[in-house]
Amino acid sequence: MTTPNFSIDLTGRTAIVTGASAGLGHRFASVLAACGAKVACTARRKDKLDKLVDEIRANGGEAEAFALDVRDADQLKAIVPAVADALGQPDILVNNAGIVDAERAVKMSTELIDDVFDTNLRSVYILSCEFARPLIAKKMPGRIVNIASIAATRYDGNGAALYSTTKAGVVRVTEALAVEWSRFFINVNGIAPGAFSSDMMDGMLERSGDFSVHFPRKRLGQPEQMDSTLLYLVSPSSEAVTGTVIKIDDGQGSR
Repeated sequence: MTTPNFSIDLTGRTAIVTGASAGLGHRFASVLAACGAKVACTARRKDKLDKLVDEIRANGGEAEAFALDVRDADQLKAIVPAVADALGQPDILVNNAGIVDAERAVKMSTELIDDVFDTNLRSVYILSCEFARPLIAKKMPGRIVNIASIAATRYDGNGAALYSTTKAGVVRVTEALAVEWSRFFINVNGIAPGAFSSDMMDGMLERSGDFSVHFPRKRLGQPEQMDSTLLYLVSPSSEAVTGTVIKIDDGQGSR
């Protein structure tokens, strides 16, 4: 028996990962590079990106650091040609950058509302379009993986209503763009993590205590548990999969 589409070899591919300076983005960039992709590591904290690039290169991978504030539309429009010049036309995009509001809706300032919308949702839409446009012009296929959240479909009312709302928007962006770009062989999929260890999660645990003790498996997810799903969605293995959001929450809650 042969499985012609089964491969995680990303040699010759170029990937952009947003929010790569820490947490899940750091892991995603490292995994893509380990499988042969040239990786553009982007985030606001250039110093942390430089360390990540050093790590990737020390392990035999190829990567470059690019300072990027995803709230700035001009920067989003400039990043794809900048990466293309340095590493080749990007054909993998991981929209990972995100922030959590962790506040009651009526207590949020307008500035925070704008930050959450711009970071979590607006940037995903704009950058996806900037990524897809040259691929469509060149008739090249591509893969987009949007990082949503289990909060897109589950909210307990204890804060972060806007985070939940924006992540639901990410799910819908994923579905809608998948339909529009299917004819161009640009697959748009997503991952909806539950509670995973990350810098963001560390902050939530400091504020709320260790709520993982209430999960059925009494643990947080670990970033490496998403490796196989990410690689599935950017590799030939998922050739016919588009418009799908995969929940990875370790059975932490209800459906």
